[in-house]
Amino acid sequence: FFDSLQDQFDNLEKHTQWGIDVLEKYIKFVKERTEIELSYAKQLRNLSKKYQPKKNSKEEEEYRYTSTKAFLATLNEMNDYAGQHEVISENMTSLITGELTRYVQELKQERKSHFHDGRKAQQHIETCWKQLEASKRRFERDCKEADRAQQYFEKMDADINVTKADVEKARQQAQLRHQMAEDSKAEYSSTLQKFNSEQHDHYYTHIPNIFQKIQEMEERRIVRIGESMKTFAEVDRQVIPIIGKCLDEITKAAESIDHKNDSQMVIEAFKSGFEPPGDVDFEDFTQPMKRTVSESSLSNSRGDGKSEPKFGSKSKGKLWPFIKKNKLMSLLTSPHQPPPPPPASASPSAVPNGPQSPKQQKEPLSHRFNEFMTSKPKIHCFRSLKRGGAGPEDFSNLPPEQRRKKLQQKVDELNRDIQKELDQRDALTKMKDVYIKNPQMGDAASVDHRLAELGQNIEKLRLEVQKFEGWLAEVEGRLPARTEQARRQSGLYEAQNTSAVNSCAQDRESPDGSYTEEQSQETEMKVPATDFDDEFDDEEPLPTIGTCKALYTFEGQNEGTISVAEGEMLYVIEEDKGDGWTRIRRNEDEEGYVPTSYVEVYLDKNAKGA
Repeated sequence: FFDSLQDQFDNLEKHTQWGIDVLEKYIKFVKERTEIELSYAKQLRNLSKKYQPKKNSKEEEEYRYTSTKAFLATLNEMNDYAGQHEVISENMTSLITGELTRYVQELKQERKSHFHDGRKAQQHIETCWKQLEASKRRFERDCKEADRAQQYFEKMDADINVTKADVEKARQQAQLRHQMAEDSKAEYSSTLQKFNSEQHDHYYTHIPNIFQKIQEMEERRIVRIGESMKTFAEVDRQVIPIIGKCLDEITKAAESIDHKNDSQMVIEAFKSGFEPPGDVDFEDFTQPMKRTVSESSLSNSRGDGKSEPKFGSKSKGKLWPFIKKNKLMSLLTSPHQPPPPPPASASPSAVPNGPQSPKQQKEPLSHRFNEFMTSKPKIHCFRSLKRGGAGPEDFSNLPPEQRRKKLQQKVDELNRDIQKELDQRDALTKMKDVYIKNPQMGDAASVDHRLAELGQNIEKLRLEVQKFEGWLAEVEGRLPARTEQARRQSGLYEAQNTSAVNSCAQDRESPDGSYTEEQSQETEMKVPATDFDDEFDDEEPLPTIGTCKALYTFEGQNEGTISVAEGEMLYVIEEDKGDGWTRIRRNEDEEGYVPTSYVEVYLDKNAKGA
């Protein structure tokens, strides 16, 4: 088809260069698309990471609700969604950008070769044409010279004054010129035939072949760019099913939200266990009788049977502030708030938390709650609370239901510690038996000290469990009151904490034992809420301090241990503390203890510094 463009060689050269420019422009377009996909995927991953709950933080506790679990699932799916855009970028880079870049280089070389052949053929035909023109001019010149020589000879022959020798010389010159003209004619004829042959081959053989190759090259370029556009769409189409699965998982997570379950979890988390107050008795001031306190008012929230000193006669009873003071409920139910300070003892000799006279009447709890809501705490009192610790050991500062949960958590935690100690003792016992049977592996007496320590630790933990189970039984109603043994075990801690609280309470106590609402002379300020339950936060995961290689196979069947295979490489997170055990980690979810003699440890050089 390009044969008809033989006279448009330069235009055809420009057109093929334009085709290469279009291909390079498309490559640039795809490359920018891949950069956009990578940037979009990175932003999606950063967004998902930004809203992920921080490990071992209070925010992680909020993700136990179905709605927040669904949100967490959405974040994880968005991370996978971002991964599919990275796949799009990678496939477009390898299948389109890389392939087309190599093809463009090959196309440029092929185009250069074809047009070089075309120019060479053009130059050859031009050279043949020049040779023909030169032969033609030479033939013309020789013919004119022959005519002039013939005319000169005829002139000399007709002149009678010219000698015979001059006439002969002119005749020979004319014959020579005629011979040169004949030779030039023969040469011109030969050159003309050769040019015509070359010209025929040029226009009917060489140039058509070259143009045919250029046409095939151009058509391959057009087909290639079309295939690349199909690949462009196919790369997107391949990830659509996976993206659809991500969106389906998000929809599934949203459908799994259970508002009833979330509401029940809120109730279980913040249920205090307090009973609503009873009706307020009518107080008839027309009769000369002593004002009494309603027996239906709430008693001390501790429920330990202790009586409280009553308010002075000038103090008026206050209603239970459920409606007007909503902040009270948050103070009652939230374990993160400091406990309200109890009133000071009736006499200087009274012991905090000790038995009091049965003749004293209980103080209505509504008075204490209203007093706590209307009075501003002094800053030095809260500092003394922080110095005294995070609250009583038996969690008596918490509402009944919250206290029961904390005690149950403590019991479960102690039982886990006991099981861990028992597992360690069993492992050491087995190791001792191995040392006894094979003395070359180690000294059996070296583990006796550690076994004795484990026995003491287990006994201490069991006593702690008994103490907390006694308090738990008291809260759950299995025991009528706290046992005397439990009182003795927690008395020291409570005395230390109560002394700080009483010092705060005495700042607002009048000389006659009643509470007043007078403003203190010293500067008072609003104290932000302080978290007193930091001891229940999860610990940060231990960093790796080196690696180790298992020398033997160990079957970790007890809790706290981990199974390893001979030759396996693992991470070390805690060195042997002298007990014959090393703590290792296989991955984020698998870690535990193995006998130190079973592994070969390679600690990092900066492990101690870290």
